[in-house]
Amino acid sequence: MDDVLNFGPVAVHLGEKSGKYPDGNQVLVRGTELRVAFDTPQVANRIGAAFDEVDLVILGHVHEDHMAGLHRVPHAPVQVHEADLAAAQSWAGLSAHYGYPAEVLGPMRSRIEEQFNYRPRPDATAYRDGATWDLGGGVTIRAHHLPGHTAGHCALVVENEGLAFIGDIDLSSFGPYYGDATSNLTDFRRTLAAVAAIDARTWVTSHHRAVVTDRARFVEALAAFAAKIDERRDRLLAMLAEGPQTLDQLIRRRLVYKPDQDAAWVDFAERRSIGMHLDELIADGAVRARDDGHYQAG
Repeated sequence: MDDVLNFGPVAVHLGEKSGKYPDGNQVLVRGTELRVAFDTPQVANRIGAAFDEVDLVILGHVHEDHMAGLHRVPHAPVQVHEADLAAAQSWAGLSAHYGYPAEVLGPMRSRIEEQFNYRPRPDATAYRDGATWDLGGGVTIRAHHLPGHTAGHCALVVENEGLAFIGDIDLSSFGPYYGDATSNLTDFRRTLAAVAAIDARTWVTSHHRAVVTDRARFVEALAAFAAKIDERRDRLLAMLAEGPQTLDQLIRRRLVYKPDQDAAWVDFAERRSIGMHLDELIADGAVRARDDGHYQAG
């Protein structure tokens, strides 16, 4: 039996190791008229009727680990922010969402079909920033668009309970991930300021921290999470201080992942992440792009 934390109409089913990837934490919200699931991580497959009988699934964003239980609820409508909608509807949409090359996507599809029970939902429909859902009995949900991790990443706030599901703003020691095609570093910086302003007293993450109920602790964890971005920026500058380097050279050295991580998609995630940091540094005048393909500090 998985651990369950209850907050009024909200039940948080904790995934393995507080929802550490590849698992996640499942939020279920019950009103007098509707039962709603936020995302569907692997733990959804172990919950039983409380999950299987939901009336609606709201995805805070689209990635394989947030769709692992969708196959159990083919009857339930699925809603997702309009910017992530295509990624929920088809493999072609999800492939564009990742942005990985074809030689990576082929094996990846097989892996996520096996490990995450991946099933596209062509019937999924879109919601927008500020969308609300009335579940009955005074239970209401509001979407807050918080892009960066993906273009459509949202917090889902159960307003009557003051509980904010903040998805992959997961407060982990790894820090923010912005390595996919629809990720955006500039947006993520804005999001990390915006999420702190959401009116809540309980914060639920998809992974790692799971539940935080003290605002001071939340603000401290959020600041440490956000600081990883500038730590990476400083590390990239230190690499370039050693001498001019190409993007390929920087990718091999790794900025986000450890040097020994060689999964097929890691080089792409590094390319995307480093590229956005370089764009920022060039705009700030801290780095210069040379005509020979090298980047130079100063």
